[in-house]
Amino acid sequence: MRLHYPLIDRYILGKYIKTFLLWLVLIIVIVITFDVSEKLDDFLKNNAPVSEIIFRYYANFIPNFFNLYGPLFVFISTLFFTSKMAGNTEIIAILGSGISYRRMLRPYLHGALILALGIFVVGNFVIPRSNIQLKKFEDKYIHTHHRNYYSNLHFQTAKGVQVTAFSYDVGENSAIFFQQDSYSPSGDLKVRICANKIIYDTLNDLWTAQGMTQRVFDGDKETLKTHAKAKIKLPLKPDDFNEAAKEISTMNSIELYHHIQHEAMRGSGAVTAAKLEYYQRLLNPLAFLVMTFIGVAISSRKVRGGIGLHLAIGITLAFGFIVLMRVCSVFAENGNLQPFLAVLLPQLIFGIAAIYLIKKAPK
Repeated sequence: MRLHYPLIDRYILGKYIKTFLLWLVLIIVIVITFDVSEKLDDFLKNNAPVSEIIFRYYANFIPNFFNLYGPLFVFISTLFFTSKMAGNTEIIAILGSGISYRRMLRPYLHGALILALGIFVVGNFVIPRSNIQLKKFEDKYIHTHHRNYYSNLHFQTAKGVQVTAFSYDVGENSAIFFQQDSYSPSGDLKVRICANKIIYDTLNDLWTAQGMTQRVFDGDKETLKTHAKAKIKLPLKPDDFNEAAKEISTMNSIELYHHIQHEAMRGSGAVTAAKLEYYQRLLNPLAFLVMTFIGVAISSRKVRGGIGLHLAIGITLAFGFIVLMRVCSVFAENGNLQPFLAVLLPQLIFGIAAIYLIKKAPK
């Protein structure tokens, strides 16, 4: 007698979702407990209200945690309930009823797609807004000592206009050892402005330059002007220096895309980190599918070691996946690996491993 396929689908999908939520809630409770014990002194010292701790900090902390470790929880939960099904000979009964192994994977696929779609929406649009609230809370009650300067700056404000500065003071809106080079479309240096210090005048939208020299180049000719102190108009705003004004974790993916285009035009060194963040948001939902199928392939066979053996193998693979993701990110930030490949490569390698394990799984 054949089992009713939709009934099996609902049974497996229900176990998939419920086990995932159970693991997620369990780990979140443990993590929050440790986090509270670590930050309790800061909360008390800065008089953080309980309502803000709960609804402004931890309510916005949970989506970030889900985004970071969701694939790992999916993997562990899939291993856990599938191993129990195999141990209770439910997998054998399902396959023995005439349902193919590939057909049995359908509810797993549906569950992974539901979670992948959820993490795509959360990661691209919900978490950036949550991070705004998290940052405000942390600035007020945890990280009360803010960084007020940046050093060794180099960027492009417009096409052919390069800016360098030894340091920038956020509170004073001033840059030390400032230099701006303007180039012609052919790449020839046309104007170089140097100053020991520039300070932004917010009322007049001008910069006050101290110890300024201006060199204008026209072929072989050079015109030099010096000023002890002068007000000048520059294609430059304080936010161009202020890295804190460009916090990529608080941008949704549309804003992040435009930020990447702008930073690429500026020649900023922050482009790689921004691209890694952007591609992680787009591609990380694939990890739910990859880790789900690896989990099924490993745990659907009944073995003497049971759940313990499956969990040991699974945690080892999950650790390898996390390490590979980190290694690829480091190569992208410090080497020549493209950010898109750095994000895709771990998922591609483990995706191929998932296909291989599924094919080798007992049918």
